[in-house]
Amino acid sequence: MNRRDALKSVMLMMGGTMVGATAILTGCAPENQIEGLNFSPEDIAFLDELGDTIIPDTDTPGAKAAGIGQFMVMMVKDTYDADQQKTFVDGLNMIRKDFKSEKGADFVGAAAEDRLAYMNGLYEKYKSSEPREPQVINMLRDLTILGYFTSEIGATQALNYVEVPGRYDGCIDLKEGDRAYAI
Repeated sequence: MNRRDALKSVMLMMGGTMVGATAILTGCAPENQIEGLNFSPEDIAFLDELGDTIIPDTDTPGAKAAGIGQFMVMMVKDTYDADQQKTFVDGLNMIRKDFKSEKGADFVGAAAEDRLAYMNGLYEKYKSSEPREPQVINMLRDLTILGYFTSEIGATQALNYVEVPGRYDGCIDLKEGDRAYAI
């Protein structure tokens, strides 16, 4: 993948499919939002674990190390409208409840393999259905990817970061094993 393809992918995600993209692109918060929407420290820890299931620690730190839970809370409160916020909160509650009934344990304390299997199953379930409205699994995926790769950890350790770039070069070949460039 070259830089141009990476930019196209990011722009497609930002402009076309991401929930809350309108607020991000216009700079305006939606007018109809849930008043007093708050997330507890337990909710943020849960979001950290969900994000870490999507982007776990490898040779680079995972989403939890990037503080993905706090990022998700900020994005949901600032860029989602009331319907999207309700879908997100209801989806989190559904994940908590269904995971506990299916696995017999809380998501936060469960083994990484169990969490990953559950999340993959949830993704496959919603992938095959007709998406008439945003699904929580897509929201979690989009927010995790956006938050991680725009964080300091994601941009400097998972991507190839050039602090002060020189001239613009729109086509840089990547060799096998090279990291994509941060934008």
